[in-house]
Amino acid sequence: MAQAQRAKPGPNHIETATDPAAFAHWPEGLHGAMKAEEFNGVVGSTLVSETDQVRVWHLRLPPGKRCPFHRHVNPYFWSAHRAGKARGYFSSGEIKDVEHYEGETRHFFYGEGEYMLHSVENIGDTELLFTTVEFLDGPNTPLEVPDSVRLQVSGATAA
Repeated sequence: MAQAQRAKPGPNHIETATDPAAFAHWPEGLHGAMKAEEFNGVVGSTLVSETDQVRVWHLRLPPGKRCPFHRHVNPYFWSAHRAGKARGYFSSGEIKDVEHYEGETRHFFYGEGEYMLHSVENIGDTELLFTTVEFLDGPNTPLEVPDSVRLQVSGATAA
């Protein structure tokens, strides 16, 4: 009987390097932060909407700031609302600098057991603002998020 083979990783899966040398070129303390936040499901600054099928996030990054490391496990997309420069730190050890443009949108897909663990730093001089939509009905169990990141509306009344 043939042994079952694991499907090839999806196009957006990023392996996590196990050799600390892969992170030697990172700023001090960042590898430790990645390990501490390895299962963080908070992919934005504020969770503005949530249903059984989707989560909608806003991510605001002022110049010079970095969001915590977080893990994407299911299909999602993001759209940039402003142009700006960002640096991505990925669990493979890769660092990638990119220039975003207003309206830029990227889609990501993950198979069973796949993920992307990363952090984004604003290396430009304008605030970065993204909307991210996560699809919760993907092949992996969605990660938990604390109530503290959900949009708090004081004094709001139901329509």
